[in-house]
Amino acid sequence: MSEYRKGPVLLRGLNIPKESTSGRLLGGQEQPDWLHEDPWRVLRIQSEFVEGFGALAELGPAVSVFGSARTKPDATDYVQGETVGRRLVEEGFAVITGGGPGVMEAANKGAHDAGGVSVGLGIELPFEQGVNQYVNLGINFRYFFARKTMFVKYAQGFIVLPGGFGTMDELFESLTLVQTRTITKFPVVLVGHKYWDGLVDWLRDSVVADGKASETDMDLFHVTDDIEEAVRIVSEYSRGEGTRPLAPSTPPTSEPM
Repeated sequence: MSEYRKGPVLLRGLNIPKESTSGRLLGGQEQPDWLHEDPWRVLRIQSEFVEGFGALAELGPAVSVFGSARTKPDATDYVQGETVGRRLVEEGFAVITGGGPGVMEAANKGAHDAGGVSVGLGIELPFEQGVNQYVNLGINFRYFFARKTMFVKYAQGFIVLPGGFGTMDELFESLTLVQTRTITKFPVVLVGHKYWDGLVDWLRDSVVADGKASETDMDLFHVTDDIEEAVRIVSEYSRGEGTRPLAPSTPPTSEPM
């Protein structure tokens, strides 16, 4: 039977809504009911931040791992995700993912099997619910922006495996935060030259070439095929041993990505 989690509430069958909480918040409203509803909704949003901060405040060093929810267990990306999760735990990190299937499940599995803290930050979506079985610290969010804050606030870096729009969203948000020096010394590592090099070429040959970003912005991330290198990069920066500049030494002259 299909299930739908709405914060702490579990819905099944005819009770499953056709629209998510975030969808209702962002959707157009023809009637002025929002004048009465939205101020109360702020309290619900506030509660998500309070619950997230409370659950993760004592987490310790952690790395957020991103990748496609559509990755199958027999795929190379899944195996890599599992290895990333295990190696991060061996290096003393907790592992944070979106808590879903695919690469997220793989990283959680690797962390869980290695005896580490395996965090899943779930989101209320019509087609992707709850957290996977390998999460041992899970939080379900209604709102994307509250969830995304937790990914950055409690992580010392990102490791990004091949993924779709959601993965790209987290990737570029983190790069923008580093580029604008909102956060500093935050390593972003992309795993898989074959998957990411086309995007990197476009950023360099189109975005940078057209003056929409600076050449130094290409130093804000690292691409590798080597899981050990990816883990080493985030470990070194967590210990203050990183050698590559991850934030511009001067304020950016071009607009953020």
